Amino acid sequence: MPARTPQTPETTAPDERAAPDERAEPAETAAPTGARRPAGSGTTVTGLFAACHPLPATAVTLFSAALAAAAGRSLPGAAVTVGAVAAGQLSVGWCNDRADLRRDLATGRRDKPLVAGTVSAAAVTRAAAVALLLCVPLSLAGGLLAGAVHLVGVAAAWGYNLRLKRTAASWAPYALAFGLLPAFVTLGLPGAPWPPPWLTAAAALLGAGAHFANVLPDIEDDLATGVVGLPQRLGVRRSAAAAALLVLGSAAALVAGPPGRVTAYGWALLAATAAALLLAARRPTGRLPFLTTMAVAAADVVLLLVELRP
Repeated sequence: MPARTPQTPETTAPDERAAPDERAEPAETAAPTGARRPAGSGTTVTGLFAACHPLPATAVTLFSAALAAAAGRSLPGAAVTVGAVAAGQLSVGWCNDRADLRRDLATGRRDKPLVAGTVSAAAVTRAAAVALLLCVPLSLAGGLLAGAVHLVGVAAAWGYNLRLKRTAASWAPYALAFGLLPAFVTLGLPGAPWPPPWLTAAAALLGAGAHFANVLPDIEDDLATGVVGLPQRLGVRRSAAAAALLVLGSAAALVAGPPGRVTAYGWALLAATAAALLLAARRPTGRLPFLTTMAVAAADVVLLLVELRP
């Protein structure tokens, strides 16, 4: 799922930079003054770890593990699910950094491993390809329909990296990839059941909210380099409001969707989410909105473990 480390959801989530005309950008092999070249295998491994966008990749993978546990997947089934999601997230993260290399060079993103020279473009390309190849059999091992659903989500994340981030539909890959994740988990169960609609809606809303929250600190730079996704078109304040409403809507779907009365934890989650989002809205250009989204996602996982346990 699409995501970018503070970098986020994914997916994971992706860096939100692009240029309108790559012919005018620096060559990908160029490095900024003082950038370090890969010094050896240890440096390459470190660079690859940083380039995979570890925070969102880990968050999405843990989210899938929680879903598998809550849905009652067997240990082997849960292991295959988590492995497929991890491989997909790694492929998406590396694809993102490789696709954004020219733009990151143009904007001097020394926090990015490829720009800093801690890993080579060829190494990131190979890593993304290997992770994607591993993702295919791991996904299909959970069942043909389940695997196909997951691969559609991964394809959406790659589509975001390679093209859709520069369009008004930039939110769609996040919503699709996150929204399909519960289906990947439940379709691997006996009888291949689809998840309840409220769970799909909650995941899709969370993914879309993560997209808006993730891009907030970079909107000005993105516009300067030609990225015109939906958050960039809306601007910082309206995008911050959209992120808050989407994430709050996700929490509300999780709380109100399951049958039965709303639990005390559910009410507390809604109140805490609203308070946290109001706090994050005071600093819409920093990392706080994205980190708040991750915190809400973690609280949602706890609720899912309670609501979906067999």
